Amino acid sequence: MSLAAAPSARGTLFLVVGPSGVGKDSLIDSIRPRLPDLHVTRRTITRAADAGGEVHESVDADAFARLLASGAFALHWKANRTAYGIRHEELAGLAEGRDVLASVSRSLTPEDLAALKPYKLLYVTAPREVLAGRLAARGRESEAQIAERLDRAQLYPPTGSDVIVIDNGGTLQAASDRMLRVLSPRGVPEREA
Repeated sequence: MSLAAAPSARGTLFLVVGPSGVGKDSLIDSIRPRLPDLHVTRRTITRAADAGGEVHESVDADAFARLLASGAFALHWKANRTAYGIRHEELAGLAEGRDVLASVSRSLTPEDLAALKPYKLLYVTAPREVLAGRLAARGRESEAQIAERLDRAQLYPPTGSDVIVIDNGGTLQAASDRMLRVLSPRGVPEREA
């Protein structure tokens, strides 16, 4: 007689949210080496592959529309004239008990996320002047577009018991350590020398 292994508990989806320029990509990149078992999703974006920022799957608007129509995305949204999606296969590890980290829009609603429970929102914040400096330094947008992003930063503040605030207005190291304490509650992995 053979016994099948008991299914593992579902993993937790950690959703990183925050306004443009707050440093979400930098935070995610800083924790990757310290949590090698954590799967960080790759987004599909209607933005050129060489536009800077995260490594992503670059598609044009027509290809994105076809993917959306075919049901390829577990999550999708539009922000700042750009479409974003996270494919179902990027979240497959959840069913196997693995935790997954995804950078998403603050505009996603609890209804959008209902099928993805359990999840935690990691709300990354920074003062307006810090955001303005970071947006200007990336050189991707005009002053008017930066002003629009700064105004949008005030919208959609997430609330609820599943929201954990990560202040990234100071050093990247301090914010990274805070995020690691959330993602690895049994202790922050040591930094490599």
